[in-house]
Amino acid sequence: MLKMNRASLNDKAAWDAVGVKLPAYDVAAMAEATKKNPIWVHFGAGNIFRGFVAALQQHLLNEGLADRGIIAADTFDYDIIDKIYTPFDNLTLNVTLNADATTSREIIASVAEGLRADSSDAAMMARFKEIFTNPSLQMISFTITEKGYALYRPDGSLMPVVEADMKEGPAHARHAMSMVAALLLERFAAGAAPLAVVSMDNCSHNGEKLMTSVLTVAKAWKENGFVGQDFIDYLTDETKIAFPWSMIDKITPRPAKSVEESLAADGIADMAPIVTAKNTFIAPFVNAERPQYLVIEDKFPNGRPALEKAGVYMTDRDTVNCTERMKVTTCLNPLHTAMSMYGCMLGYTLICEEMKDEDIVKLVKTLGYKEGLPVVVDPKILSPKAFIDEVVNERLPNPFMPDAPQRIATDTSQKVGIRFGETIKSYLAAGKDVNELNAVPLALAGWLRYLLAVDDNLEPMEVSSDPLKDDLQAQLAGIEAGRPETYNGQLRPILKNASIFGVDLEQAGLADKIEKIFVEELAGKGAVRATLRKYLA
Repeated sequence: MLKMNRASLNDKAAWDAVGVKLPAYDVAAMAEATKKNPIWVHFGAGNIFRGFVAALQQHLLNEGLADRGIIAADTFDYDIIDKIYTPFDNLTLNVTLNADATTSREIIASVAEGLRADSSDAAMMARFKEIFTNPSLQMISFTITEKGYALYRPDGSLMPVVEADMKEGPAHARHAMSMVAALLLERFAAGAAPLAVVSMDNCSHNGEKLMTSVLTVAKAWKENGFVGQDFIDYLTDETKIAFPWSMIDKITPRPAKSVEESLAADGIADMAPIVTAKNTFIAPFVNAERPQYLVIEDKFPNGRPALEKAGVYMTDRDTVNCTERMKVTTCLNPLHTAMSMYGCMLGYTLICEEMKDEDIVKLVKTLGYKEGLPVVVDPKILSPKAFIDEVVNERLPNPFMPDAPQRIATDTSQKVGIRFGETIKSYLAAGKDVNELNAVPLALAGWLRYLLAVDDNLEPMEVSSDPLKDDLQAQLAGIEAGRPETYNGQLRPILKNASIFGVDLEQAGLADKIEKIFVEELAGKGAVRATLRKYLA
């Protein structure tokens, strides 16, 4: 049996025999150099980091373009460090799920250390202080999800842990943002060396979100007498501390049983996933799609790794913003949402299976190519058409990607304004007739029809969680799928709600068409598919 650890990397023939590519550098020397003079700490030690970000640094190490790796830290789920990093000497088996149903395997060894960002652990905190007070440190980065930056509860009050951190000061920081602020304070006190603080999370204006949260904590500490104005000045001086924006795109789904079984069949030991105490489902391997994109604002006041040589687009803030808008409002996210609504109603449980359905494929292509591309924000560094081509021909049909329309359908009320409202606004701004659109109104009518919790066979169907689900379903009360006569205008107040759609659809001139489609989808069994076909003919 092959065990994944640093010692086993010496047995190249054994790994070659099972199709696993090994690092082409001295892993021990890299780890030692990183420990002495670290350049990069990453918070959020999960799959997107292991399967994408760490692999970027591995590429640079393999090519001799770097001599140091990354220090991985987790602020939330310490089991990931203790049970997935430490037992395997910080190695990850990266399995690429190719669209032709083959896989590629590589051991990623660019993580030099795995640390628990736990303020109650004195030894760990001592190591973090060593790292952050070393002038060699160039960047810290994050994949902690958008929730990781949140300081406030939905009612607008501070989270209790954040409130406690603000009152008790830097020495007891527990929340991720408080921890970052405390470590930046250590760096400031040790000579105020510069640093880039880089969010790589999949959310709009991520660098701004990160900066706002760190500054909110720091300013509270100033008010409570823990820090002076000079620390605030350090955090707000871009020549000292920069918060670059970024756009990231790569799907790293939960560990697939088929991948686990293929690794076991080839004699690779101990690859079974675990469920951590914090309910993270994670394995010593990562399975991920091949396509990947990372676009970063090139603002690094203390230097940086040569990430552009690993395929990262290093650019300005406007281009990052345009790339994100391209993906979220036109080339990927709207397609995903539209096909998921109809996929649920038509009985699908896998996105890849939906891509065998001619009607759904036509919906996706009409939405992307015909209605989206004419008003797309072109970032110039990437071709929007080539991006959609890859989405439609490779990413969505990939049989290895076990993604479900039911998952994509989650929180749709929070997404439709960006994913469809922006296209409607672009049509209006360009003086185009919005009634020329078919796929966009189909997507919106389909979402509202989906909320009736009845599929196209008029059978009960579960509706995914959504913060507005109960409210919207109450507004749709009385409408019965299969009985269009039960509709008497219930949609109109919803369609006028600009806070949902980003635009008042009645004022925009699109409400009548959406309402008409919705009513046609109520006609009876098979009405959803028949309506889809009619408007895409």
